[in-house]
This record gives sequence, C-alpha cells and structure tokens, in this order.
Amino acid sequence: MALKAAGRTSLVDSVVEQLRAQLAAGEWAVGDRIPTEHELAALLGVGRNTVREAVRVLVHAGLLESRQGNGTFVRSTADPAAVLGAVRHAGAGDVLELRAALEAEAARLAAVRRDTHDLLRLRAALTTLREEGDRNADADLAFHLAVVEATHNTAFREVYRFFSTQVHEVLVEALCDAAMPAVDIDLHEAVVVAIENGDAEAAEAGARELLRVPMETHAALDAALADAAEGDAR
Repeated sequence: MALKAAGRTSLVDSVVEQLRAQLAAGEWAVGDRIPTEHELAALLGVGRNTVREAVRVLVHAGLLESRQGNGTFVRSTADPAAVLGAVRHAGAGDVLELRAALEAEAARLAAVRRDTHDLLRLRAALTTLREEGDRNADADLAFHLAVVEATHNTAFREVYRFFSTQVHEVLVEALCDAAMPAVDIDLHEAVVVAIENGDAEAAEAGARELLRVPMETHAALDAALADAAEGDAR
C-alpha cells in the first residue's frame, strides 16, 4: 500500500488514518521500526510536527512505541479503536452471548482466586444491587466488574472494562424494556455464594444462568419482530 500526500483538511487525522491503514495491511510487522519523522513527512507531503502529533496519537492508542534514541516501533497491528467501534455496533444478542462467555469464565476464576477483599467487595456490590432495585444497570454492571476484579487477571480485567461501555448500553436498553426480565437478585446471590465457597463449577454455571433467560427472551423478541415484519411485507 503506497502512502499518498495528505490533504490540507485535518492533516493530523489524515496522517493517523493512513498510518493505521499501513499497520492493518501488514506493511510493518510488530517489532519493526517505522520510517523516521523526516521520511514520513516527505512521503505524506506534510510537516514533521504533523507527523509527530500523529505518531503520538498512535502511541497513546497502543499501536506504536517510541524508544528514545532508537526511533518508533510497531507495538501492535490490532487497532483497539476499530475493535471498540465494531463492538459498539454489535446487536444486543451478540453482546449477551459475549457476556455469557466472559462472565462465566470470570466467575470460575474468581471462585479459585478470590481473597477476603474480593469477597467483601462482592457482598457490597450485591447489597447495592438489592438496594438500588432490579432494573438498575449501574448496580448490575458494578457487580459483574467486582466478579472480574476477583479473577486477579489484569488482561481479563482490562478486556472487560474495555467492553463494559457496550454492556452498560445494552443493560440500560434491556432493563427499560418491560418485555425483558429484570435482574434476578437471587441468582446473583448464588454466584457470590459459589465464589465464597470456592466452587468454580457452580460459579460458572450460576453466571451462565444469569444470562440464560435474557438471551432466550431477546431471541424470542427478535423472532417475533421478524415474523411481524415478514407479515407486513406480504
């Protein structure tokens, strides 16, 4: 993929997008050093300050890494912004399925690794969930984040936090819909008890059960809407 001169409008954004495209296309592999600011500026037809600012954006995004005295290297070719954009456009059903996979494994790990602090935080989150009501998305998400924290797995925690914005949006939409079931407090309690008891299998099963009814309800609603649309089209 050949670089081309950037236009005059939003030069930094233009350079950022072109560099993202180069990375996505595999023009530079992880660990490669990219061309210098001077070389990129010449290729793109922009000033070195513009290139420098664009590189900073990609360093902040985790795609590039600047090493003092050595240049700038490719850290990752997987663009977090693109992943987040795809997740944000995913349907509620897709999000529920992903939640089931993530939260079931989180509960299993939490049952094995939790400490006293984790258990106190889980109990506090459960209490808040009871007090705030069974249609409070913030309280429900806080509970599941507490379970994820108890895994003591940094990568797991960061992935779930990255995903939690979309989870929250789907929760708000679902809990405001009278056709969708409210949060089952007793099932949340069962997950906490399983984690407290160190029962990994029960914790995993409980986490899956938490989402089984919402997933089934959502699938049924989708099917009903599809049937209605098909009927209108006839």
